[in-house]
Amino acid sequence: MVKRARIAAKSAARRSTFARRVLAALLAASLLPAAASSVEARDPLLAYGARIVGDDARTRIVIDFDREPRFSVHYIANPERIVVDLPATAFGFPAKDLAARGLFKDIRYGKMDEESARIVLTTAGPVKLALAKVQADEAGNGHRLVLDAEMIDKKAFAELVKTQSWSDRTEAAKTTSAIPAPQKAAPGDFVIAVDAGHGGIDTGAIGVDTKTEEKQVTLAFAKALTDRLNKEPGIKAFLTREDDEFLSLSQRVLIARQNHAGLFISLHADTLKQKDIRGATVYTISDKASDKLAADLAERENLSDQIAGKETVTEPPEVADILLDLTRRETQAFSISLAESVLNSFKDQVGTINNPHRHAGFRVLQAPDVPSILLEIGFLSNAEDEKLLLDEAWRGKIAGLLTDAVKRYRAAVMANGG
Repeated sequence: MVKRARIAAKSAARRSTFARRVLAALLAASLLPAAASSVEARDPLLAYGARIVGDDARTRIVIDFDREPRFSVHYIANPERIVVDLPATAFGFPAKDLAARGLFKDIRYGKMDEESARIVLTTAGPVKLALAKVQADEAGNGHRLVLDAEMIDKKAFAELVKTQSWSDRTEAAKTTSAIPAPQKAAPGDFVIAVDAGHGGIDTGAIGVDTKTEEKQVTLAFAKALTDRLNKEPGIKAFLTREDDEFLSLSQRVLIARQNHAGLFISLHADTLKQKDIRGATVYTISDKASDKLAADLAERENLSDQIAGKETVTEPPEVADILLDLTRRETQAFSISLAESVLNSFKDQVGTINNPHRHAGFRVLQAPDVPSILLEIGFLSNAEDEKLLLDEAWRGKIAGLLTDAVKRYRAAVMANGG
């Protein structure tokens, strides 16, 4: 009986796979044009295999898809990168199958938003794709994307960057549409932006034991904190991202400002080379880092946009305005007050590292008019911290303590006429 059930289950699975392939073939042949776009939106591409071969003169990447992928290629300088944009894609192959080698010193891939995914190839020097094409698999198992990269000189790479049809208009549209509005805040409500660090193609750190990605940990904590804050009368909290999508650092700041947030709390769970270091840390912004640990962490966090294959944009020079400077100073003072309130809540409740309030030049904390902190809840490089970070009860405890800290901070601000 059990054996017959297993055979029946396998047969059903084969029929399901066959049906899916037949449907994909019909769509590819445009026999169902009206349904094609809706099916693609519900059913992302599957990248089920990958391989990379070559040396430091020429390197080939091959990625297997369950059906034909549309793609586009762009080049970015400083540092040199090749960006391959795809429709929504699930990457189902082991990471080791596409480990960087040859001309590539780093390879990232993942979700950008609900409709798109991206592969970012960081190169060891100026490189171009001599070949970038999709071809049908000979055995009928979908299609493969073939990328042949070869070494070029700096002048040729600069020309590629200059002459390509890259446009920021798409990115600008995404920035606008990505801004979520919190549930309508009542007059006088204290609005808080809760920012889950990383997301989409930017996975963040990886757990030492479970290999859990930081972006999952931060989103779970952000949701728990937002839910807890919204139980308090007069407080309205919202998430900068509600699912696994990529947001640039400037988008996160813009979301907080456009929703008139009175606080911005960015949640993280990094890794360190020193596996024995554990505990929480609260960071505020400063032109000069408090120590090397803070400087190194800020440098890594500020690479988020680069990891996702975004162009380096020079920030426009701010108007030399004494009022703006005073606003920044006041905001920084409020940020420090919030950091101290958080650490007071954590005292005797949550372990912290030595000198738990530190500061550095975090780009995600740069809003001149929104008090902001970056909270390292713990370190995924430490096995004991990792266990706590994945514990739902622990998330609830941290959310409660942070809510207490926010309430004390708000009361102090109100008492001072804020």
